Amino acid sequence: MPRCDNRLHTRVHRNSDARDRSTSVFTTMHGFKMKRHMTLLLCAASLATGMVWGRHVWPLMGTSSLQARAPRFDRTEELYKELAAESGFVVRASDHLTKVATLTTPSVVHLQSQRQMRGRQIEETGSGIIMSSPTKAGVFVVSNRHVVNGSRPEDISIRLSAPDGRVLRPTKIWMDKDTDVAILQVNAAGLQAGKWGDSDRLKIGHMVLALGSPFGLSQSVTFGIVSAKGRRSLRLGSGSDVLNQDFIQTDAAINPGNSGGPLIDMHGRVIGINTAIASSSGGNEGIGFSIPSNLVRKVMNELLAYGRVRRAYLGVKLDSQFDAETAARFRLDRARGARVVEVYANTPASKADIDIDDIILTFDGIRVEDENHLINLVSLTDLNRTVSLKILRDGREITVRVQLGDRSDLERRS
Repeated sequence: MPRCDNRLHTRVHRNSDARDRSTSVFTTMHGFKMKRHMTLLLCAASLATGMVWGRHVWPLMGTSSLQARAPRFDRTEELYKELAAESGFVVRASDHLTKVATLTTPSVVHLQSQRQMRGRQIEETGSGIIMSSPTKAGVFVVSNRHVVNGSRPEDISIRLSAPDGRVLRPTKIWMDKDTDVAILQVNAAGLQAGKWGDSDRLKIGHMVLALGSPFGLSQSVTFGIVSAKGRRSLRLGSGSDVLNQDFIQTDAAINPGNSGGPLIDMHGRVIGINTAIASSSGGNEGIGFSIPSNLVRKVMNELLAYGRVRRAYLGVKLDSQFDAETAARFRLDRARGARVVEVYANTPASKADIDIDDIILTFDGIRVEDENHLINLVSLTDLNRTVSLKILRDGREITVRVQLGDRSDLERRS
């Protein structure tokens, strides 16, 4: 109570001064004594009031500016203990993300490649994920074709995650330009392979992690959600030959160098391979694209088994400008399905009597959104499989069955 004591002493001193100046007014000793007694009583009353205020009222005034700005020091340790014991949803979710990152990071690698282009040496950096395949024994790195395209195996370095940190060279490379997928075989012991997830079960709003080496910063982890699915008809830059587009869109930060790295679900499984971003600045703006894991998995198994991806085909040319106005002419409520504008001779489509102006509404029970969606569905279906198509013809729906062929046969004839 030092400050209170000082205030009281000051008050007493001032009262004393007042007492001395008032002696000229009181002409008798009795009056002087009465004045003195009154002063002492007032001092005592003030002291008692101050003690009561300090003991009972002051602690209740917790809104003082001093207490609002800084907590009491004896409360700090108590708060630390409360936070350490906290087990709420946010803390549990944070711990879960840590487990996912800890599990999957050792499977992520940093890629660096060199190639000659127009007399100049071009250096490319990217990411990859170590995976295995039931098709072929061994361990492989899955990445993007554009990261290693044009580079020889000896010009590609694969750096493992810390604390391992080894630098490996691929012994063999397989690539598929239609999906921008590359598979690199590596011969090394002690590699931890990731596990595939089912991208078809992924839903908009599911939380995901993007792992990789943005701007060369290896072992980076970013967090976001699935923003959309089935993104097609994307312009991925000059010289892009990506035919099978069915991208997962995410707002997890993806930057240059993330290409080829995995998109991970909350079960620690690979549900996509990060490949592109939509950006006006070249950096992350919250719109990234990943190749679905089910597509990558099929491409990987095909490449390892046959050295190429076998793709089925119908044998038709589709209307790339099929819009709402055209759909209305065919008595459709909106632009949906894929309109046939040409049927090639001696193809599965011609044998199934598919005709010009047929609008393919479903393929093997799957509703067709547009021509790119149909191309993707057909090309990734097993060869020689017979599927059902629901077709709108002359204002009525019919069903036809068609046995799909190998697209390479059509390409050879062309």
